[in-house]
Amino acid sequence: MLGVKLGQEAGKVTGTRFLPGADGKHVRMEISFHAAGKLLGTDVTDMGTYTANERLPGVIYGEGQGFIATKDGEGIIWNGFGVGQMTGQGMGVKWRAAITYQTNSKKFARLNTVVGMVEHETDAEGNVKNAIWEWK
Repeated sequence: MLGVKLGQEAGKVTGTRFLPGADGKHVRMEISFHAAGKLLGTDVTDMGTYTANERLPGVIYGEGQGFIATKDGEGIIWNGFGVGQMTGQGMGVKWRAAITYQTNSKKFARLNTVVGMVEHETDAEGNVKNAIWEWK
């Protein structure tokens, strides 16, 4: 069950690479993004990279990691995985993912025991939107 909304952010894709897939026949995409928004009510900047592999036609599996920073110099590491689908609008994709956090920050300490559920969307122009809820 979804709990409270932890945050939301918006930004841009900052880089895309295509790499060989594990079987030598398929490709693996590597996408990096930079976003800004709020997490637990605090202004944050989020930078991350995820890889995406086609699982079945039209279904993508991805894993990623990144770093969230506050203006006060606090940091949070995140790791996630999920599934996505192409939207049919250029390279647009909708992801649904689970995310976990690691931090030494007292302000964000509760995130160390939270699994977040993420709606991540990228449009054809490379605009990114994320919304994160706590999974209860």
